[in-house]
Amino acid sequence: MTTNLREVQIGNTCKVVKLHGEGAVKRRIMDMGITKGTEVYVRKVAPLGDPIEVTVRGYELSIRKADAETVEVEI
Repeated sequence: MTTNLREVQIGNTCKVVKLHGEGAVKRRIMDMGITKGTEVYVRKVAPLGDPIEVTVRGYELSIRKADAETVEVEI
């Protein structure tokens, strides 16, 4: 089942399938270590839903909701 990173529930691990988005936004997400085939663990979500805290490649990362929507994942 594929969805976007924003929809993944807290405490779940998912695998990146594809990055949508263009140019600088896509490059920034890739520079953060979120690339195709990478496993992402959703640690927590801020009280108002933005940002989302995830663990990628062994380090913690905060990503905005808008950016998380561009990351297609498989649960």
